[in-house]
Amino acid sequence: MKLDSRLSSVLHVLLHMASKDAPVPSEVLSRHLGTNPVVVRRTMGGLRDAGLVRSGRGKGGGWTLSRPLSEITLKDVYVALGEPPLFAFGNRNETPDCLVEQAVNARVDDAMRDAEARLLERFSTITLADLDADFRERLARHPGRTHDHAPS
Repeated sequence: MKLDSRLSSVLHVLLHMASKDAPVPSEVLSRHLGTNPVVVRRTMGGLRDAGLVRSGRGKGGGWTLSRPLSEITLKDVYVALGEPPLFAFGNRNETPDCLVEQAVNARVDDAMRDAEARLLERFSTITLADLDADFRERLARHPGRTHDHAPS
């Protein structure tokens, strides 16, 4: 089963962008993600529409954060991505005739709604500044590493 890694990928590039003193072109971000610049532009366009990033065209153009890291939560990014499914499983049959399956679906659905609400509540408490602080702590423990993943 293929997992949706867009949230993780976008958080990754947002932290890379935050470390740069200039706008970051889609081509550079696409190398971080191992994807096509067109995919980056489409994804970042949703973040721009949500007010999380800005874009500039032409020479010296690219993507920059619109707000400080401390003002962007994981939930903000998740919502800007269109709220992709958080869990990769579901009911075998959404409208079963079987009363046993109806009971199973009801309890599983209830538990999933609860889990999703709790996860989104937690996402709203984690900022990009928190992720950046974690990264910096990890980097301090590995002096031969750089921001761009490669040993020096």
